Amino acid sequence: MQVLGKIATWTFLLYLAFCCFLFVMQRRIIFPRSQIPYTPGTGKDIPGIEKIWLTTSSGKVEAWFMSPLHHHITEPAPAVIFGHGNAELIDFCPEELKWFPELGIGVLLIEYPGYGRSEGSPSQKSITEAFIAGYDLLVSRKDVDPARIILFGRSVGAGVVCALAANKPSAALILQSPFTSVRVFASKFFAPGFLVRDPFDNMAVVSAYTGPILIIHGKYDDIIPFSHGKALYKKVRNGKMIVYDCGHNDCPPNQEIFRQDIETFLGDAEIMRN
Repeated sequence: MQVLGKIATWTFLLYLAFCCFLFVMQRRIIFPRSQIPYTPGTGKDIPGIEKIWLTTSSGKVEAWFMSPLHHHITEPAPAVIFGHGNAELIDFCPEELKWFPELGIGVLLIEYPGYGRSEGSPSQKSITEAFIAGYDLLVSRKDVDPARIILFGRSVGAGVVCALAANKPSAALILQSPFTSVRVFASKFFAPGFLVRDPFDNMAVVSAYTGPILIIHGKYDDIIPFSHGKALYKKVRNGKMIVYDCGHNDCPPNQEIFRQDIETFLGDAEIMRN
């Protein structure tokens, strides 16, 4: 019995040490910024990009605004605030999102603190603060319609824009490959959910959100399982779900269909005006 007691004690102490290790290292897992290939200067040749520096408690955070290309439109235009994946930079986004400006919709790309050229370190608190600062700057622009702000996030970026939606009003929410909460993933590491420092509780936000929501998910996603998207959709009050035959990193499998799907959603939500 004494041997069994020692084994139980050492097992508990090792598990406790393991949980402490995860608690300290979790942000390196959620935000693997050191593993991202850095390509400075991307986006310089894309017309209409305005580079902005946001002031936050973490330091200066970089943001890019892609102006609508329909220069003949004199009234304020709708705008998208985009949250990228955890292994990306805003440098990677202009090419794939340039169709928004082509439709007459501005795009604000906000970097995460500690990513790229931005100061600070990433956490739910610091990223939300940066996105609130970007939101406030965006709605103050005379060329942007504050009643037609679209929040669009991919993967961890879905959590980022949900956190923003909990703090600021928006016309619509687009979630690509979203999760219900980061706490759910703690079980994969045999750790209790309360140890998660940046929970990004998307389920709570989606349940309370009254505007239109579009959820997009790959049926064969092995990073954020399809079940997360389905669970979120069940809580949506006013929304639509689109399912693609793809995984996580190849979502969407067809950019043209993806564009058409989002354009249809924005039209149905009466955000786009002819």
